[in-house]
Amino acid sequence: MALIAILSAILLVQQIALSFLPNVQTTVLLLVLYSKVLGFKRTTLIIIIHVILYNTLSPFGAVIPLHFISMFVGYMMIPVLLQTVFKKLESPIHLACTGLLFGFIYGWAFIPISVFVLGIPFLTYFIMDLPFEMVMAVSNFLSIYWLYEPLKKLLLEQTKHYYLETK
Repeated sequence: MALIAILSAILLVQQIALSFLPNVQTTVLLLVLYSKVLGFKRTTLIIIIHVILYNTLSPFGAVIPLHFISMFVGYMMIPVLLQTVFKKLESPIHLACTGLLFGFIYGWAFIPISVFVLGIPFLTYFIMDLPFEMVMAVSNFLSIYWLYEPLKKLLLEQTKHYYLETK
């Protein structure tokens, strides 16, 4: 439990610290890392903690409470896909390409609420959000490509320290 709390705190702090740069963060890197090392259940718990804390404590949290759902769904796509469709991906370049894809998937998770609940025209929303999705996709690609392997080694050492089973 202590390791999950620490990893959740790291996830929250890095996102708040980098929030002055729109969609530039290492959240996807960390969630890919957690999914690959800790597995689905622990990563899901970390995402739940992160989404709740980010949206309640951060001054940059969801302005619209319904986006809480979008954020959760967008982030949950990472462990879901990495434990099913992309389960065999292990190399940093393949995971970085997956991170590129997640930059768009995360942005698309906000479309249903924005279009159907808030009444924003789909094409308008999509065009306005596309540059932000591209920034997030490139940020994800670069951070995963450069940092995944060293962080994986560090996290594996910590999981041994905390006596967690690794996958």
